[in-house]
Amino acid sequence: MQDALLAAFTHWPRDGVPQNARAWLIQTATRRLIDQWRSDESRRQREALAARQETADIDVPDQDDTLALMFMCCHPALNPSAAIPLTLRAVGGLTTAEIARAFLVNDKTMAQRISRAKRQIRASGARFGMPSPDEQVSRLPMVLHTLYLIFNEGYASTSGQSVHRADLSAEAIRLCRMLHGLLPDNGEVTGLLALMLLLDARRPARSAAGDLVSLPEQDRTMWDQAMIAEGLALIDGAAACGRVGEYQLQALIAAVHDRALRADDTDWPQILTLYGLLEQMTGNPVVAVNRAVAAAMVDGPSAGLAILDRAADKIGEHFRVVAVRAHLLEMDGETDAAAEHYGAAAARATSLPEQRYLARHAARLRARPSTTHG
Repeated sequence: MQDALLAAFTHWPRDGVPQNARAWLIQTATRRLIDQWRSDESRRQREALAARQETADIDVPDQDDTLALMFMCCHPALNPSAAIPLTLRAVGGLTTAEIARAFLVNDKTMAQRISRAKRQIRASGARFGMPSPDEQVSRLPMVLHTLYLIFNEGYASTSGQSVHRADLSAEAIRLCRMLHGLLPDNGEVTGLLALMLLLDARRPARSAAGDLVSLPEQDRTMWDQAMIAEGLALIDGAAACGRVGEYQLQALIAAVHDRALRADDTDWPQILTLYGLLEQMTGNPVVAVNRAVAAAMVDGPSAGLAILDRAADKIGEHFRVVAVRAHLLEMDGETDAAAEHYGAAAARATSLPEQRYLARHAARLRARPSTTHG
């Protein structure tokens, strides 16, 4: 029924309220329930079939070859736009749709990239195994980016009914620990591991009864202090590794948040400065979206909206852009426009917890008297 109500919230403003709203809701809820029954039954049949199949006794090596597989997928015969999706599919187990969302492209385009990458790997004649130290250095940026994307999908799922996928984030942390053991003096490897720990420490407070809890609303006493301490020690030690890279900067931003005992204690000027450096380093418009929030906290919502407009020119009205615009408009007192943007973001989100979170904000603002500036 919750799914049916959410469907009504997203469809009725666009298509109009049906003549028999109650029947519409019951029919939609029934269809969702039937889909769930069918999915569960299919899963049970697959599990039963797998249990009946005989498996041959094989020797399983003690060594974990996952890192070797990652380095092989990041072969120099492939460019990053092909190598990273292939690795996410082969190692991370992400679906084509999840990978497509990470790269802001459609599913068909991503499927073609992955298929082409597989053909190129076969044609290259690459052998399985860890590459030489020199080859490791050349492939490392793609390996790090792949681990980063696997962790992100685990930390904030882009689809489904869960806020996070703990198995994915835990696997990314495990592999990053292995990589850090292999390259302990690499500042970016250390920075990425620190970033993962500092973010994953907040996971216990990021959801309540299956719903998303935003960072300012989280109960910070639920954060994993041991993980935070380890992450802070790592990022402090990474400073001695030489040139600061993008993962170290992101870890420093996460550290500022984690050091704040309350949301009101957050050092937003420092975060704004770090996001500015990160944007200069990467040129990534997604970083600009985050910088817009920091600018709004320091210089007011108008400053944030100006930055957001420039980012939207590059990546379009992605649902996160629309959601941030709604937040900044609400900060600026434009409640009618904020409610409209929250609703639009909810309609575009592919994660059910995010849909519900954004829909609740839209409903909350629509229930208030209009305060839109004239």
